Amino acid sequence: MSGAVVVVGDVMVDVVAVPAGPIARGTDTPSQVLTRGGGSAANTACWLAQLGAPVRLVAAVGDDELGWFAREALADVGVAFVGQVDDKVPTGICVVLIDETGERTMLPDRGANEVLSPAAVEAAIDTDVAWVHVSGYALLGTGSRPAAQAAIAAARRIGLPWSVDAASAAPLEGAGSARFLRWIDGCTVLFANEDELDVLGGPEPALAHADEVVLKLGPAGASWTDGIRSASSPAAPTTVVDTIGAGDAYDAGFVAARLQGSDPAASLHAGAVAAARAVSQRGARP
Repeated sequence: MSGAVVVVGDVMVDVVAVPAGPIARGTDTPSQVLTRGGGSAANTACWLAQLGAPVRLVAAVGDDELGWFAREALADVGVAFVGQVDDKVPTGICVVLIDETGERTMLPDRGANEVLSPAAVEAAIDTDVAWVHVSGYALLGTGSRPAAQAAIAAARRIGLPWSVDAASAAPLEGAGSARFLRWIDGCTVLFANEDELDVLGGPEPALAHADEVVLKLGPAGASWTDGIRSASSPAAPTTVVDTIGAGDAYDAGFVAARLQGSDPAASLHAGAVAAARAVSQRGARP
């Protein structure tokens, strides 16, 4: 594929706790604890790189040991970090609890992600870019919102295709569906799961602001619509270990396929294959 994909949003360090059994509240529960690279935007960038796309990640980390760890982890998989290093705010960190079904509960501290600057974004998006992907977390964070909006403005100005992931139902509801939809007006593809799309009022309000909507349905697969045509794809067969980063991987698979000229149905399948790989392993990245 020609041209880079610029991914804008969050980079985190995940502390993943996998209890050996039901959590015994108020006392100890033996667990396996792992430290991994995380953050929705960073995860998507890593999966895109693994799929062969040249990727630039615009995000912010602290000038600390976790920030060094985060940047090294990105470089190891071929992601160019073109964001900022802040010496006043620590790198974002997220505690992730995995239950016996593989479902995850996340406790994030966004840290430096909240100070991502519009200037860093504007410097990364030029005519050599093929696609811009914006994590909804960047729009939902009050500190990072101007940077996310700068990415959207740059994509509109240059005439690039751009996508947004709705991120998470709870903060989406807190921001308000009408506001979020105004922020993403004109996007090429909106990615959302069932809970997120419900918060936005369903596919019809979303399609008033997005050309296409991809609804991620987990083990039930995914669907695509532009309001006139539709397509669907089942989930790819896999064994679920944990679900961290599945949606991020799905976005990467879909975008990479679109950039290679695939139609919506084939792009849905590519997303499903990437998501299946993500849930079959510990951690959110390839």
